[in-house]
Amino acid sequence: MDIAVDFDGTVVMHEYPELGENVVGAVEVLKKLVANNHNLILWTMRNEKELQDAVDWYAKHEIPLYGINCNPSQAEWTKSPKAYAKIYIDDAALGCPLLTNVVQEGEELKQIGRPFVDWKKVEEMLIAKGLIANQD
Repeated sequence: MDIAVDFDGTVVMHEYPELGENVVGAVEVLKKLVANNHNLILWTMRNEKELQDAVDWYAKHEIPLYGINCNPSQAEWTKSPKAYAKIYIDDAALGCPLLTNVVQEGEELKQIGRPFVDWKKVEEMLIAKGLIANQD
């Protein structure tokens, strides 16, 4: 199955144009998807050097990419520039489970930075759909 995966706020924390720290669980779940014969498509607004940084991040973590902002097989049946996938994992997607970093300031909690993908919950969703095996 072809799965499009956003980058900033999804696999790394929001620090664009720099690379943020890895979002906890992203590497492990992405590797499980590949191990279960799914094709990963990097689906990001990054371009030029910043895009290459994202591609290099995948290579560094030994996670193969099937496509970069495109699905190589869709050229056979459409000329649309939208990358076709069966699933899109993106911190901006409605319904994607998110986490936030918060700190206590006096009596109140204050959010630090933008929300990011909760890979533990994404993994649970992928297991429920039968796309990866439950390894517990």
